[in-house]
Amino acid sequence: MKITASLPRWSIAAPIVAWLLLAGLAAGAGDILGMAYTVLLVAGLFAGVLAAVFHAEIVAHKVGEPYGTLVLAIAVTAIEVALIVSLMIAGGETTAGLARDTVFAAVMIILNGMVGLCILAGAGRHGEQTFGLYGVSAALATLAAIAVLTMVLPNYTTTTPGPSYSNSQLAFIAVISLVLYGTFVLVQTVRHRDYFLPEAAPGDEDVHAPPPPLKMAWISAGLLLACLASVVLLAKSLSPTLEAAVIAIGAPKALVGIIIAAVVLLPEGIAAYQAARANRLQTSLNLALGSALASIGLTIPAVAIVSLATGWTLSLGIDVKSTVLLLLSIIVATLSLGTGRTTVMQGTVHLVIFAVYLFTTIVP
Repeated sequence: MKITASLPRWSIAAPIVAWLLLAGLAAGAGDILGMAYTVLLVAGLFAGVLAAVFHAEIVAHKVGEPYGTLVLAIAVTAIEVALIVSLMIAGGETTAGLARDTVFAAVMIILNGMVGLCILAGAGRHGEQTFGLYGVSAALATLAAIAVLTMVLPNYTTTTPGPSYSNSQLAFIAVISLVLYGTFVLVQTVRHRDYFLPEAAPGDEDVHAPPPPLKMAWISAGLLLACLASVVLLAKSLSPTLEAAVIAIGAPKALVGIIIAAVVLLPEGIAAYQAARANRLQTSLNLALGSALASIGLTIPAVAIVSLATGWTLSLGIDVKSTVLLLLSIIVATLSLGTGRTTVMQGTVHLVIFAVYLFTTIVP
């Protein structure tokens, strides 16, 4: 996305319109206008997504890599965590599996859908693409450890029955998740920052263009948060309509969680896709894998605090089918990203696994 000397009016208007639509919804406009207002909400949601991607590009260009990708990943995840925690507090013990379902959907969408699409799009346009092997290997190792410890191991502990940890185990795993994610951020931004730096692609005007003014970057940072918050809240407001549509076609309710997670991750997905198309696969993978790590590393400790404070049992363990797909995804990602070079083959394999995940969710 080309960065200009001033912010376009649409990028400022989009979050304002989105919040006005949310205000109208709270005032009862949805009950009056019905489906017409739902269409407006959908339009506002996608306008917010596009504006968020634009402002993320501004901030990323100002702070440079890998800080730019980290800003977007943490911003989206922080808002997602706030949404999950608020839903847990409002729903009580009935939401015991909400965090698990959301995190698992996010990991599968990122590790297979987002990564596969970016690799396929980049390879389709540029042939073979390269990236820094050390940074991606560190991200995959951290992701594999956190994913298995939080979503697979609870099924095999014996202190408490079911797919859950005891209070002491949950507190320990929450600390472990923070330690792993915090160490990864330290490595990414300080100790081994060069592992995550992309090489400038020939003809990439945005990379060689002068950075935006500081005032413009701060305005974009504020508008980015406004856009991301509006996207999450609009997705939440549309979820009852979406759930009714899913039930009407006879699909499982788990599909609703996947669609909501996909919408929340859409800003990062578009930014990663654009980077891959611009032959900056390193930036694309930084966004994708960083988002998956932030999703687990920040969500699990947050919901663990809620669980320990309220005394509710938190279901974290995924079922056997999901475990097989998760382990397959980690193994394939390790192999396909283990050489520092990608072609359409790796992208196709990831997208096939993602298609299997979606199909077996609808037809279990």
